[in-house]
Amino acid sequence: MLTLRKSKDRGYADHGWLKSFHSFSFAGYHDPLHMGFGNLRVINEDRIAPGTGFGTHGHRDMEIISYVLEGQLAHKDTLGNVKGIPPGDVQRMSAGKGVQHSEFNHADDQTTHFLQIWIEPNVTGIPASYEQKTFAEADKRGKLRLVASPDGSQGSVMIHADARMFAGLFDGAEAASLPLDPARKTYVHLVRGELDVNGSRLAAGDAARIEHEAALTLSRGSNAEVLVFDLAP
Repeated sequence: MLTLRKSKDRGYADHGWLKSFHSFSFAGYHDPLHMGFGNLRVINEDRIAPGTGFGTHGHRDMEIISYVLEGQLAHKDTLGNVKGIPPGDVQRMSAGKGVQHSEFNHADDQTTHFLQIWIEPNVTGIPASYEQKTFAEADKRGKLRLVASPDGSQGSVMIHADARMFAGLFDGAEAASLPLDPARKTYVHLVRGELDVNGSRLAAGDAARIEHEAALTLSRGSNAEVLVFDLAP
């Protein structure tokens, strides 16, 4: 079963310096039908204006992934990490028993466009930790590249959650398939472009909730970038 969630139906907040689309209930946006999917709790598509950003704030017991699309995201935290996150990198922060961090766009002429993703952990109260890896475009071209997993397999970042996250780029005749466990949940978020997902056409910002299916097929992409989540029931 595939349920389509259109981009225009997401929550939206315009704070001036920050423009954000919310796939699930977040902050001032509340929709009881969209509180998360499986253990996927947040996908915020954020655009940070030049010279602005999120001041220091705290998190606990959440796996937080940043996926940058355009510009740079400057990260600083109480673990001692001071990092720049460019497009192509995947950053994972395990908030564990508590961490403070800030995220800024220090450019004076470019918006930072990124996805903020929260996945509920399967362990709590662990020490906070940080990881960041680069995934080349060639590794995602015409295929689904594992970028986050519980065991860090295939060079992915390691998350403390029963979930896996894949990234892929598809254009023209490029296609890929992924076997699914029908007992689990699958969430497909189209970052940009257009793409067929199990025969349904998605445009940028659209998502597909998939349940009780044995396979995922991606095809007929048009400059498409996609994230696929394999999630706990």
